[in-house]
Amino acid sequence: MNDEIYKLAEQVIESASKNKLTISTAESCTGGGIGAALTAIPGSSAGFKGGIIAYANSVKNSQLDVPPGMIHKYGAVSRHVARLMAENARKKLNTDIAVSVTGVAGPTGGSKDKPVGTVWIGLAHTGNETVVKHFLFKDKNRDSVRKETVSAALGMLKSAVS
Repeated sequence: MNDEIYKLAEQVIESASKNKLTISTAESCTGGGIGAALTAIPGSSAGFKGGIIAYANSVKNSQLDVPPGMIHKYGAVSRHVARLMAENARKKLNTDIAVSVTGVAGPTGGSKDKPVGTVWIGLAHTGNETVVKHFLFKDKNRDSVRKETVSAALGMLKSAVS
């Protein structure tokens, strides 16, 4: 984990703890990287409850209640799926805030409509409308796309807990 990610994770945990907010994650393309960053911070158990790594579509279906029809219609890497992943992780893990990520880290799997580096991040917060943002991390390798995604998700969490 690089210094920037550690610092962001530290700020998220400090603010969540100070504001008595709980956090959960629903991760696909990062494979648990957001949760790993958060739990690297001493005292993280005060704010971070856990996460669901839903790399396979079948796990998105069974653990996060994303309907197979939604994935078929919009694709696993979509605004719709990111939104539902965040909302259902928040509900299932009983947290104030949940962040979700789904994307194409590469080097294969991209398409004209969803090239490598395409990422959707969802943020569900109790009492607020779910926010979903699209990112395109161009000219990046798999490791870079995953790190950029973790950093962007932590940035969204930081704003939500502050």
